[in-house]
Amino acid sequence: MPLSQPPTDSSQTIREHFDQFAQPLPGLARAYRRLLAHYYSLLIPVDATVLEIGCGSGELLKHIPAKRKVGVDLSIRQIELARNNVPDAVFIQSDGQSLPLDETFDYVVISDTINFVDDVQVLLSRIRTVCTPATRLLINIPNTLWRPGFALADAINLRGAHPHSSWLSHRDVHNLLTLANWDIIKTQPRALWPFAAGWFERTINRSIAPLLPWLCVTQFIVARPSLSDGDSETPLPADLKSPHETSVTIVVPARNESGNIEAAITRTPVMGAWTEFIFVEGGSKDDTWEEIQRVQRAYPDVRIKAIQQTGKGKGNAVREGYALAEGDILMILDTDLTMPPEELPKYFHALTSGHCEFANGCRLVYPMDEHAMQFLNMIANKIFGILFSWLMGQHLKDTLCGTKVLRRSDYLKLEANRAYFGDFDPFGDFDLIFGADRMNLKIRDIPIRYRDRTYGSTNINRWSHGWLLLRMVLFAARKLKFV
Repeated sequence: MPLSQPPTDSSQTIREHFDQFAQPLPGLARAYRRLLAHYYSLLIPVDATVLEIGCGSGELLKHIPAKRKVGVDLSIRQIELARNNVPDAVFIQSDGQSLPLDETFDYVVISDTINFVDDVQVLLSRIRTVCTPATRLLINIPNTLWRPGFALADAINLRGAHPHSSWLSHRDVHNLLTLANWDIIKTQPRALWPFAAGWFERTINRSIAPLLPWLCVTQFIVARPSLSDGDSETPLPADLKSPHETSVTIVVPARNESGNIEAAITRTPVMGAWTEFIFVEGGSKDDTWEEIQRVQRAYPDVRIKAIQQTGKGKGNAVREGYALAEGDILMILDTDLTMPPEELPKYFHALTSGHCEFANGCRLVYPMDEHAMQFLNMIANKIFGILFSWLMGQHLKDTLCGTKVLRRSDYLKLEANRAYFGDFDPFGDFDLIFGADRMNLKIRDIPIRYRDRTYGSTNINRWSHGWLLLRMVLFAARKLKFV
């Protein structure tokens, strides 16, 4: 059973306060919620179902595009305002710690109201009853450094009357989320200017605020239900397949890699219900295509598909391979085999155990073979890892390891929403990383031992590809951070 508690004098005081001051919000208060809605819209896809707890007059929900919107609030007077303000949404008068709902949502939003809650741990536990394993909880709280500014805004009625409340820091909220069995994905400080106000606000909040995160007005926290059983008060629906029922597709882009084709088959362990290989040959100058066909004939008991890509680059090869994939989990294996195929079960376990939803190979933890990576390449990899971790708000030590693993169901959603970034990535790595971050998937590095190449030579050009990677950093900054 979820944690629960009876209504308290404090919740009664909160209800009476918001009933008493139920009136249309002042202009600046509405401008503040339009600003919040801009940032929520970066986290919530338009085809999602959204529940807002503590919705007030519905001003935030009004500006968030979503397929279905439901608001819950303690105050019946606020609910009446919300129904008039957002007629296409559903509003329910209820304590968020009770949540009398029998449906689940893609996203649950708690915006600037968590400080009014009697017992936040009880609320966070209760929210799990309206969640699936794919649900994301989005919370924004005011930066405690801005407490004097908010007190002044209250005093001169710039944001509407507010009762006495807590002032939780993001660390307090992180701790409470963990206690309620939530898994924190990322925290994003946003906005130096607290109102949507045309070009001036956009210049300050999109160009300067990302460089001064400790001064930002509000902090967004993204979390998912923990998929471990643990001491969960509210077990999640068991709609994820068990490991022995989960199938795997391994996409193997291959260009001038004839000597590694057979080893990719013989060295890869069988995972889950079954494992299939999709070789995508990319205009080789050696006999790679003939070798793929030979191996396909030589191993009739192994699920092997083979195609020649119609475009150019590893990114295109991966997308064409994924289009043929039938497995529940999609993996990429570079045919140079410098990421040992024997390590692939680690990625499989990370997803099927619920540790993450996007597993990224990391070559920069264990010692690597002497000739596996040149010194300047290693420095560049470390720098790109630091930059992308900052851009996404999730730790990612090695963005350039070729092995990326995610569920096919998540990839199909990523593919459907690819228009936000466009077809910008010839490597394929960043298309997946950015898409996973955009979908708020939990990303985790999988440390592996990087080995020397045993056949052929690298297809990477250090200087031209390095410049291209730098351009993609700037592209990602514009799409993920300076928005």
